[in-house]
Order: sequence, then C-alpha cells, then structure tokens
Amino acid sequence: MHKRMAEYLVFWREFRQTFHSTGAVLPSGSRLAKALASPVAADERPQRILEVGPGTGAVTGHILRQLGPDDQLDLVELNARFADVLRTRLKEESAWQRVADQVRVLEMPVEQIQEDTNYDVIVSGLPLNNFSCDLVQQIFNQFHRLAAERARLSFFEYVAIRKAKSLFCSASERRRLFGIDRMLGHEFARWEIDRQCILGNVPPAWVHHLQLPGNSRTEVQESKINSTAASCLTNS
Repeated sequence: MHKRMAEYLVFWREFRQTFHSTGAVLPSGSRLAKALASPVAADERPQRILEVGPGTGAVTGHILRQLGPDDQLDLVELNARFADVLRTRLKEESAWQRVADQVRVLEMPVEQIQEDTNYDVIVSGLPLNNFSCDLVQQIFNQFHRLAAERARLSFFEYVAIRKAKSLFCSASERRRLFGIDRMLGHEFARWEIDRQCILGNVPPAWVHHLQLPGNSRTEVQESKINSTAASCLTNS
C-alpha cells in the first residue's frame, strides 16, 4: 500500500507539472490495465512487445505477468521521473525482478526508436487528445513502421472526451480535436478489430484493439494517414 501511494504521488506531481504529456490524474485502473495488456497473452510464440508511455507501470505489471520465457519487452518513457520509477521496480519488486532481463527501459520519444525494430504487440498509454494533429500523425506513422506483420496495437481514450472538451474550448482547440477525431476514425475504419468499454475505470475509458498490416505496407499507410491529416486540418 505504501508503494502504491508513493506511485500515486509521483503520478499526481507529474500530472501537475507535465499535463501535456501525462494526461491523467492517476495511473490506469486494474480493469483498464488488464484490457490494454490482453493482446500479450494472445500468442504462444516468442513476441517482441512495446509499451509506450508506461508511466509508473500500472499496465506494465499486467504485461509482465503474461510474458513468456522468450518474450522481450521495451518500455518507452519520455518522462525521466517515471523512467526512474520503472527501473527501481525492476530492481526491487520480486514480480518485476523475475523478468528483468527481458525488459528494457528506453528514455526517449517513441518517434526515436530505430525503424528496423519490429514489434508483435504495441500497447500505448499516450494521451493522444493532448497532442497536436501533427504529433498524433507522427506517432501513428511510427506505430505502423514498428509493427510486425499482423501486429496488435492497443490504446485507450476516455469516453466522449473529445466531445466534452469541444463544448468548452476555443475554435482553434475545436479544430485540433476534430482533426484528431478524423485521424483516429481513419485508423479505426481500417484496422480496428475490437474495442472494450471499461466503465469501472475513473473516468470510464474505451480500449481500442487494432491489427496493423506491418511495415511492409508502411509507405502506403503513411500516405493515407498524411492525406487524411491534411484533409482534417484544411476542412476543420
């Protein structure tokens, strides 16, 4: 309990100081974390797994419990204090120590990961609705570049968050939210295979599960995303 409260305090402090990149008051709840981590258990073959924006490791813990002996997990965390928490947990917590040699903590933006690395599962905790249209576009382009064939991508967003924000924001902010909505809609229409509504989370959240075509089709996919993004920004 003491460790959990310490993690909450770290998360709250980072939320206050770096809201743009943290985006939530508390770490993901257990039901949300379990849903995001579920694709890891979907394949018995050795997998390369990428978690983007793990924060203090709420989802990571569920991923670690499902790691096979030959699986590899990369945790990409831009926030230095969150990255330190993850490294400490890998050293000190028994459940994390058990698989520590299968895990890397990469303190960098996801856009900087080498493109010759391909992942079978990508789990994202990034607060996409806090970002610019251009950055959301770059992130999804990178997800497609990093995806192995038929890779699973899971990410979440709070229920009706863009609609709620658009009711009380400026015209420019409304255009940004509309652009993100259009880009995500483009992704859902082509690649979404399932979604779950986690009502027990605070606040309630959608978990989206996409199956990506893999990096062999990256150039074609990027062209479609870029075209959609440009249309969003022009027509908003």
